[in-house]
Amino acid sequence: MMRALFSHIEIYVEKLERVSAFWDWFFEYIGWQRYQQWTQGRSWRYHDVYIVFVEVTTSSPVPFNRRNPGLNHLAFRVDTPQEIDELTNLLRAKKIRILYEDRHPHAGGPSYYGVFFADPDGLKVEVFVDSLLKDSP
Repeated sequence: MMRALFSHIEIYVEKLERVSAFWDWFFEYIGWQRYQQWTQGRSWRYHDVYIVFVEVTTSSPVPFNRRNPGLNHLAFRVDTPQEIDELTNLLRAKKIRILYEDRHPHAGGPSYYGVFFADPDGLKVEVFVDSLLKDSP
């Protein structure tokens, strides 16, 4: 049997500078490093995994919608509920809307603890505590 590990994901964006400003602070906050940079692209890396954002040269007549077929969201695990609370406070200070605010921090269910928000293009981001999911039935 072959074993394959996840390497990277590449996401096309309309305005690289706009999404870079968002992702720069977020990736730095969660411990990722800027990996590559060129005129139409940026990437950030954590160990052997990296995420690339590339500015498209042609515009789509249909804007990104995470409810359409394709990518829905990026999810990141953290160790403690306190990390979720600190990130949530930072998101609010930066005026970034918390998705599912009425159910936060349990938007994923009663044993879930996390936060959902979106980048400037509408790409949903999830950050959650993994240990709580392991303990659930």
